[in-house]
Amino acid sequence: MDPIALFNEWYQLELQESKLDIPSACCLSTIGLDGYPNARFVSFREVKNNRFVFTGSLASRKGIEASTNTKVALTFWWTATECQIRIQGNAIKISETDAKTYFGSRKRSAQLVSLISQQGKTMEDISKLEKEFHKLEVSMDTSKIPTPKNWGGFAIQPIRIEFLKFNSNRFHNRVVFHKLKKGWKRENLQP
Repeated sequence: MDPIALFNEWYQLELQESKLDIPSACCLSTIGLDGYPNARFVSFREVKNNRFVFTGSLASRKGIEASTNTKVALTFWWTATECQIRIQGNAIKISETDAKTYFGSRKRSAQLVSLISQQGKTMEDISKLEKEFHKLEVSMDTSKIPTPKNWGGFAIQPIRIEFLKFNSNRFHNRVVFHKLKKGWKRENLQP
């Protein structure tokens, strides 16, 4: 069984069943520059070339950490289908062309915020950013918004993928796939 195909099957089912505004949200875990783990929710984009893609500011904490130590993890928890998927792997920067394509697919307001925000940096007052946003919104009324230089993303090449389907009797169905040189090794796990 191919774990990438299984992920796509479970993901499509969740998208059909979910009532959440952002069913693509997942938890990205990185190794912090101080050695402590760091986790935050990001919007999963797609599986492309058997890699799991997310995007954002490369100058943000997540971008810096994923660039510095490429060992990362993604965790998906899907409430509608009561499934959890954990992925461990290596983060590889996506191409500039792909970054521009993903940026172009974002909502216009999100594009504008990406132009003015230095994600994760300290600030005195959010009203300054809001004013800058509104000025930019007016000045770029119908203009195509350029992709910021620090905007990109990562494709996670998985080395381990664990699937967990919750059961009400607590005997959860768990299976883990380990990447081998050729194919995947599958193991069943106790709940």
